[in-house]
Amino acid sequence: MKPPPFKYYDPTAQNEVVGLLSSLENLKLLAGGQSLLPMLNMRFVLPDHVVDLNRVAGLDFVEADAGGGLRIGAMTRQRTLEFSADVAARAPLIREAVLHVGHRQTRNRGTLGGSLSHLDPAAELVTAAVALDAVVALRGPAGLRQLAMSEFMLGYMTPATNPDEMLVSVTFPALPAAHGWGFVEFARRHGDFAIASAAATLVTDAQGRISKVALALGGIGVVPLRMPELETGLLGAVASEALFADHCRACATVEAMDDALVTAGYRQQLAPVMARRALMAALQRSGGGAATQPH
Repeated sequence: MKPPPFKYYDPTAQNEVVGLLSSLENLKLLAGGQSLLPMLNMRFVLPDHVVDLNRVAGLDFVEADAGGGLRIGAMTRQRTLEFSADVAARAPLIREAVLHVGHRQTRNRGTLGGSLSHLDPAAELVTAAVALDAVVALRGPAGLRQLAMSEFMLGYMTPATNPDEMLVSVTFPALPAAHGWGFVEFARRHGDFAIASAAATLVTDAQGRISKVALALGGIGVVPLRMPELETGLLGAVASEALFADHCRACATVEAMDDALVTAGYRQQLAPVMARRALMAALQRSGGGAATQPH
């Protein structure tokens, strides 16, 4: 199929984009196009206007700040995330997650901002951003405003972006250099969206006690899910596979979604396994665990 007719715009400045968003109705922004173009071709979306962001200045960058955090422009390609030394050093969970995104050809075009704005609950970068407490920056007529990922996700594929706003950057707060990280997923084939996934970060002290932990589940619910009660229960305990297995049982009770291929019950069975594997991978990389592979 071919896309429906629409008017095409090719701005070069962010204020031009905001102006178009403010003045036009039924508009879609085009970033990497890896989600939008198939949806146009299959007539899942029928916009009157498409605004191409690929020539807009100031949206493609990776910046490390003095405090150890990382700020990434919305139009930064997934392939850039894969090979950036700053991403590998400061947000290695992002690099590991992006290796599960599609294939090399799609990562050459797909963008960080496009993935977060599309907000597919199974998207790897969205799940990693939730685990990392990412903060998105939105530009509108009144200037910039910032939202935590927990506030940005209103519901299934529904970001909290106003009609006259565009996502311009994503900030990942600093984590200790010695933190561990893990991203695992279960999918029908490599490159497919996850049926279930988990992203974790972990900090342990010299005795192996957990001082900081984050866990997010992707592909399970209508948005990626943080597990705050599980995280609180792990704090102060000596990290081990048995500890993780015991606490991750709670993941089987999360509200899961059905689709044409997989039942909610199946996703609930996968959730504890994915959570334990991600935490074990993070433990091994934190220096606080035995040299065994998660299984």
